[in-house]
Amino acid sequence: MSGLRQGQGSGPWPIEAVDLRRTYRAYAGWLTRRYTDIEAVRGVSFSVAPGELFGLLGPNGAGKTTTIKMLNTLLLPTSGTARVLGHDVASQPMAVRSRIGYVFGGDKGLYDRLSALDNLRYFAELYAVEPREQRARIGELLELVGLAGRERERVEGYSRGMRQRLHIARGLLHRPEVLFLDEPSIGLDPVAARDLRRMISDLKGQGVTVVLTTHYMAEADELCDRIAIIDRGVIQALGTPAELKVRVDSGPVLEVEAVGVTQEHLSALSALPGARDVGATDLDGGRTLITIHAEHGSDLFAAVAGQLEGVNVARFTSREPTLEDAYVGILGEGSPRREPGAVSA
Repeated sequence: MSGLRQGQGSGPWPIEAVDLRRTYRAYAGWLTRRYTDIEAVRGVSFSVAPGELFGLLGPNGAGKTTTIKMLNTLLLPTSGTARVLGHDVASQPMAVRSRIGYVFGGDKGLYDRLSALDNLRYFAELYAVEPREQRARIGELLELVGLAGRERERVEGYSRGMRQRLHIARGLLHRPEVLFLDEPSIGLDPVAARDLRRMISDLKGQGVTVVLTTHYMAEADELCDRIAIIDRGVIQALGTPAELKVRVDSGPVLEVEAVGVTQEHLSALSALPGARDVGATDLDGGRTLITIHAEHGSDLFAAVAGQLEGVNVARFTSREPTLEDAYVGILGEGSPRREPGAVSA
């Protein structure tokens, strides 16, 4: 799959990757070492349009971060080519670095014993922001990320969400044209994650091209113009969230929350004509959430209710397929060994 889009105008794309590969050499043993080549990324190709918010989804170890690190020059590709803003990532790394930003999840990358203001002053020097512009730029970014008024506090006293907002301010100091966000919302509470999504959406509105990796399906569905789903170093699907949802190839999804569900009930539901991908998740208090993907044109309400006679049903609803449903289905096509439960991070 090339993943390259045609007819988007002239000039270089912000990001163009063609058959990108990265192989690691691992070893085992002490007295006699045995070497094994591991292909983390195996022929990834895609392009990102100006001002687009492009998502990379996949389970842990799928190759998302390795791909990001090759594009932002932290790793050299084993083979293939990648150009960012017209510059080759292997032969022109400094030209790439001066025009991109990189924000990653977690606590690393900041100096805890310094204030947020001192952190931004330090990184402004590293990014060669003109001294006469630094004060105004830092003030502008503190307002953007919602830290104005808290900038003189030490970072060691910041919450996880405040740290992530400071990470984004740091990554934007030099006005990058392309911003890489590697799982920026990991570990955030719902309110902080919502604020972060709003901030990312605002960046897109300012014309910044954004590449986002995430494990959160709702986040990707809300933010991304297009998404590539990667697994075992290969892009399994690429398209808009709506295009990926179509690949689920099913009708409504029935959800039943009930108490007293047995394996016999689940087997009977799986055998119903028109029912596919019947799953069950244990909840608190002995409750079970049953998810049934119905085939197009199937009306399963009465049949499902009949199979659950005698079971205490608390909720019985129908919804349209989500991006998470598409994600699970696509990984099932490309990775038959993977269990649906691997969706969440």
